[in-house]
Amino acid sequence: MNRLEPQTGTGFALSAGQTLTVVDPTGGQVSDLFAFAADDHGEWLSSGRTIDYRNGIYVGAGDTLYSNRSRPMLTITEDTCGRHDFLLTPCSQQTFDLLYPDLFGAPHPSCFDNLCGGLAQYGVEPDQISTTLNIFMNVWTDRTGELHIDPPTSVAGDRITFRAEIDLHVGLTACSAEKSNGGVCKPIDYAVG
Repeated sequence: MNRLEPQTGTGFALSAGQTLTVVDPTGGQVSDLFAFAADDHGEWLSSGRTIDYRNGIYVGAGDTLYSNRSRPMLTITEDTCGRHDFLLTPCSQQTFDLLYPDLFGAPHPSCFDNLCGGLAQYGVEPDQISTTLNIFMNVWTDRTGELHIDPPTSVAGDRITFRAEIDLHVGLTACSAEKSNGGVCKPIDYAVG
């Protein structure tokens, strides 16, 4: 098992048929995931296609995550938490500047920067990174459609496992946004099998 320390990220190759298991070791911590087809970075993980084909905004065990070209990329084979977000983009310096004006201008670690750093080894450019699957993130809508972000429902040891349907380049983080993590950023564990 590998560990991402709080507010860090990584990138790695995941071959078709391999699995990725993401574990929340302490509870209440989000992990952002994004992926590209290894042979063509013009094909990436698409929240829009996945939500459309799922006919719902939540994903869990048994669901397939699709690319922007409608090709299956990942299948969720296990999910002990059952609450993840596929609507919001990874936090960035601009996120903190715009949404948290008390921090305006102060440098802050971000999932976007961590994904850029992790995926740079594969030639991924920052503008290619889009909406992430925010594992363990607790986002919900009220009747007006307004989004609410509550602390994750994940408890220590909760996990989600994905099976790669094609060869992938994957970026993964231990989310850097305090608000998304109940006020405290914590580590994320992961294993490739």
